[in-house]
Amino acid sequence: MTRTTTARRKAARPPTSQESRERRIARGKAARAEVPRESHAEFLIGPHRTDAVTLLESQDGSRVPELLPIRYGRMAASAFAFFRGAALPMASDLAHTPRSGLTVQACGDAHLANFGVFASPERNLVFDINDFDETLPGPWEWDVKRLATSLEIAGRANGYPSKDRRRIVLSAVAAYRRGMREFAGMDALSVWYSHADMARIDTVISGSLRTRQRKVLAGNMAKARTKDNLGALGRFAAVHDGVARLNAEPPLVVPIRDLLDDPAEVEATENGLRQMMGAYGDTMPPERRVLLDRYRLVDMARKVVGVGSVGTRSWMLLLLEDGAAPLFLQAKEAGPSALAAFAGASEYDNAGQRVVVGQRLMQAVSDIFLGWVRVTGLDGETRDFYIRQLRDWKGSAEIETMLPEGMLPYGELCGWTLARAHARSGDRIAMAAYLGGGPAFDVAVREFAESYADQNERDHQSLLDAIASGRISAEAGV
Repeated sequence: MTRTTTARRKAARPPTSQESRERRIARGKAARAEVPRESHAEFLIGPHRTDAVTLLESQDGSRVPELLPIRYGRMAASAFAFFRGAALPMASDLAHTPRSGLTVQACGDAHLANFGVFASPERNLVFDINDFDETLPGPWEWDVKRLATSLEIAGRANGYPSKDRRRIVLSAVAAYRRGMREFAGMDALSVWYSHADMARIDTVISGSLRTRQRKVLAGNMAKARTKDNLGALGRFAAVHDGVARLNAEPPLVVPIRDLLDDPAEVEATENGLRQMMGAYGDTMPPERRVLLDRYRLVDMARKVVGVGSVGTRSWMLLLLEDGAAPLFLQAKEAGPSALAAFAGASEYDNAGQRVVVGQRLMQAVSDIFLGWVRVTGLDGETRDFYIRQLRDWKGSAEIETMLPEGMLPYGELCGWTLARAHARSGDRIAMAAYLGGGPAFDVAVREFAESYADQNERDHQSLLDAIASGRISAEAGV
């Protein structure tokens, strides 16, 4: 089932010729005959499996050393937190599972906490995948299995009975399968325009929720609308001597002036950052560059974000128009995808461009400030970054407090959204033919999710053991 990198890249794009629908259906059915849907239940630990902690440690060399204890402390907090940071170990395991040979632009880290709401350019709330650090052309099954497993693990963490967990996972995978069959019946332009706005979210989720949970959902949506640039100014910055400056909250937020001792070095770095903004602006469409040029960079701070990303370099950028109206951007370091060793290297030399192109391919609407840049950092090393707005009506579900009757429709929404993202880049007709109208694939992935959740618990315990032995340094509660 292994294919060359070139073949994967070609397969990651939908058919561009006038190939008949019948031939595409036949391709999907042929893949089903070669790789039965029931085979996706397989998860076997081989004798040469690389230890998950060893794989995680292999990423440490490219990260900020003083932030690594925060990363491992966050991952140690629970089996679900460990799973969120363990994209690389799972990619290593998925590489040994069956694959149909049908390829898409994969998210690479499609767990349920990487879905959420944010503002479209038209200022509407939409629901979509919101993390693309690992995106790369690859097998669509890997994303589905990561989503399904995350639901199983989250259900265990929340104390759901096994019957409820199985129902939730089955429903999410079935929503993916039904969504792909829905998109197979559409033309390409209709697929491209499809998105989950608030009306669809309300239809999919609210009818399944109790009154209290509907109020929580409405509150979360209202809270997301408050997460704008003006709110961020009050949260992250203060005015000193008439100049807006980012607040220090070490070790999570450290302004650049606190990272460097020499004032001359600070000034040189700030000048370099302004040059960086120019290079970043060159990756944006001309009309959006005009908008960016209305703002001036006034401050910058290193900011710790997420779980798996901790230790990579992430910068908060404060820009102002006329010295008053704020724009907050985030410059996030991009390296090789966790999938690269198993699905082939990216065709893009700049890893930031890899992320941006993948995000634009998978999301229905993307941040108008999305771009990339390559810069020399404070340590003299050249690194790639992608840049986006830091807060723009962004919101996510409160997974830890969600009841089973809320998790089920939420998982279905994630499944449908993932199908839409895959349908934009993959051969949706062949994939729908492979999946079929019955539950064979759903059941197989549910079985895989149970098995892999067991393995995730063992890997989490391995991390706890490594911390207890002193092999890994971890700082809890940060």
